[in-house]
Amino acid sequence: MYFDIEQLDARRSYKLLTATVVPRPIAWVVTLDAAGKANAAPFSFFNVFSGFPPVICLGIGRRDGRDKDTMANIRAHGEFVINLVPHALVEAMNITAIDFPPGFDELEAAGLATAASSKVTPPRIAESPVAIECALKDVMDVDTTGFLVVGHVRAMHIRDEAVVNAEKCYVDTAKLDLVGRMHSPGGYVRTTDRFTLPMKGFEDWRKG
Repeated sequence: MYFDIEQLDARRSYKLLTATVVPRPIAWVVTLDAAGKANAAPFSFFNVFSGFPPVICLGIGRRDGRDKDTMANIRAHGEFVINLVPHALVEAMNITAIDFPPGFDELEAAGLATAASSKVTPPRIAESPVAIECALKDVMDVDTTGFLVVGHVRAMHIRDEAVVNAEKCYVDTAKLDLVGRMHSPGGYVRTTDRFTLPMKGFEDWRKG
């Protein structure tokens, strides 16, 4: 079936992309508002785009024609922390996705504790197995629908038991038990069903 995306409205384009570009990692973003209060919200338009320099990108839509709290906080402070979501915290993550009134403490509502970051001001979610401290590099408008946030990774916190060799930066990803986003509404997947497929060199391929 052929779809001319340029002839579709935003809702239908979104449905096609989110139903097929899966699974998507979840960025559980913690920022600080003007009063220094922490805000937490999950976003699945997210990935890493460069290993060195370490760059991540995050898609944040508008809400009712205005910046979401996360976007406003990133603009104001230029810093944010991306926490990855393990299966054990999916219910808490889902609570922070609620459209709470302004000034509401999502972290408290979800029963989440925070820990101090090392190089940025916003805290990290203490129970998250991975926290990525980021400095804002750029913000690009995506026509009228939202923004593409480009962040420079300054530091990472990874759960101790998942680190196999700290010097060589070997991580046992399975021990993180992360989840990904599937189609809307409410679709998620665990990263427990894996297989290995070694890359072949040209000569190996020629030999069959």
